[in-house]
Amino acid sequence: MIERSRARWFAFAAAVLLCGCAATSSDTTALPIVPGVQSLFLLSGAQSRSISPENLTGAKGMGGRTTLENGSAKAAAQNLGLGWKVNPYVQIAPGSTFVMGETDGPGIINHIWMTLGGTAEYRSAILRIYWDGETTPSVEAPVGDFFASGWGKGNEPLIDSSVVAVNPGSGFNSYWQMPFRKKFRMTMENRSAKPLTIYYQIDYSLQAVPANAAYFHAQFRMVDRLKAKNVYTILDGVKGEGHYVGTYLGHGAFSPGWWGEGEIKFYLDGDTDFPTINGTGEEDYFLGSYIYVKRDAKGVPHEINYSTAYAGFYAVKPVDWATEYFKPDFERRNGQYRWHIMDPVRFGEDLKVTIQSIGWDGATNEKILGNGTYLPLEDYLASVAFWYQAEPHAPFPALPVDQAMQLAPPKGQ
Repeated sequence: MIERSRARWFAFAAAVLLCGCAATSSDTTALPIVPGVQSLFLLSGAQSRSISPENLTGAKGMGGRTTLENGSAKAAAQNLGLGWKVNPYVQIAPGSTFVMGETDGPGIINHIWMTLGGTAEYRSAILRIYWDGETTPSVEAPVGDFFASGWGKGNEPLIDSSVVAVNPGSGFNSYWQMPFRKKFRMTMENRSAKPLTIYYQIDYSLQAVPANAAYFHAQFRMVDRLKAKNVYTILDGVKGEGHYVGTYLGHGAFSPGWWGEGEIKFYLDGDTDFPTINGTGEEDYFLGSYIYVKRDAKGVPHEINYSTAYAGFYAVKPVDWATEYFKPDFERRNGQYRWHIMDPVRFGEDLKVTIQSIGWDGATNEKILGNGTYLPLEDYLASVAFWYQAEPHAPFPALPVDQAMQLAPPKGQ
């Protein structure tokens, strides 16, 4: 816990120093304050606001004003009335889009919390965020994947990181700092034929935004089964100046044995055939090692889930090493995240990010590395890329249709 707190302190301290949060002795005009432990004692002049179903505009003094007859929880609150828990959630009809929040700036979104109910799946709930009146979103992702939880309802991991937290049972939290100058608009689309219930809160501050502040972006991509020797693209088409700050990757492994030998590559500022930044393996990029395995007292290997400030791994369902890990056509579903908080990948002109999908040919329990040669895999991959950049941004690739994004039952289970 001490290590986690220290890591968060350093992350926010770096941002505070960058923005010059305090006035100098010769200048009494304070610059904008970035939230964090180091700046908590500083007066800022910022105005705290929060949008939720109980205050859909975020305006001062407008919370809890929904009348009983119009409340989503009017039956439960019938003996309490106005000012009590009358409208804690909203219901989004099938095929419709709901504006979760919209307000004028300048300001910074500091925190988003939400949990989804109803019968619609997470992959059918598409979160979008628009900055300063833009017509194409800067954030577009299924809600589960945006919070590093892409394997559907009931499969939410526990995540305790510097910018994303997932708490029991399905409490999704984002602490990505999201500045806006003129306005922001956040929507949720329910692409399914089933109703969607959403509880949420958008916490933001109305305040000055530094001139060199970039805009937050997040983009989802997926492939149902990658073709052998193809490379998976996490992000492409980014133009302008910015910095890459995070990756969530869901990996569905179908081949026997280890699945994470593939290298991540960052192509920066005109790189063509070869990248400037070249990783050494998938689990290496997500700050693990040696197939995420530890041996117990009897020497039996087990995958170990972990969640740290900047990286994490989780197996949706722990598998038995002897009977399942090397079983042909037995799908193992895994999630991984990596936040570049202390080591953002900076680019000045353009950016492309890819990852290979590689295992070991002939892998068995007795021969973990198989015959010693790499095996290109045909696995399921889904990702969200997170970055900041100056606007305008290039339009995102169109999302697959709703049915193509849904998760089938795990193969072989």
